Amino acid sequence: MSSNVVPLEAFTTLPDHARLLGLDLGTKTIGLALSDVERQIATPLETIRRVKFSLDAVALLKIAEKHAVAGLIIGLPLNMDGTEGPRVQSTRAFVRNLVPLTNLPIAFWDERLSTMAVTRTLLDADASRAKRAAVVDKMAAAYILQGALDRLMRMPASPDDPA
Repeated sequence: MSSNVVPLEAFTTLPDHARLLGLDLGTKTIGLALSDVERQIATPLETIRRVKFSLDAVALLKIAEKHAVAGLIIGLPLNMDGTEGPRVQSTRAFVRNLVPLTNLPIAFWDERLSTMAVTRTLLDADASRAKRAAVVDKMAAAYILQGALDRLMRMPASPDDPA
C-alpha cells in the first residue's frame, strides 16, 4: 500500500503523550475512539455518518488534528476463519484512498467479534435498541482500539528492549 500503512509494532516509536484514534468502518457510519495520552485506555469518541469518501476523510482528519492524534488504528473485519471478504476489501480501499491525504501512520487491527461483544455488553446493561444503535459504532471503535493498546503495552519500546 504505502509507507504510512505500518505494522502495529511501528507505533512503539511514536512520540510520548500522543493519542491514537481507533476506527470502526461501517457502510453507513465510522465509529471513532480516542486513546488517552498514555495510550492505555480507549474511550468512545463519536460517530461520523458516512456521506462520500472525500467528506468522510475531511471529517476524520479534522478530528485527528483536533485531538493531536499520532496514528490511526483501523479495524479489519476478517471473516471468522481469518480470510478476507468484501468488507476487508472495502476497508483496504478506504485506507488506500486515505493514505495520500495524511502522513499519520495507519495500522490494521483484527476486529472479529468487536460489534458482537459491544452489543452483548449493551444488552447486558439493558440498553434500549435506540441507545444501542446510537453508541454501538463508537463503542466498537473503542473495543478495537483497546485491543491494539493492550498489545502495544506488551511490546518492547525498541528492538533493544526486552519484551
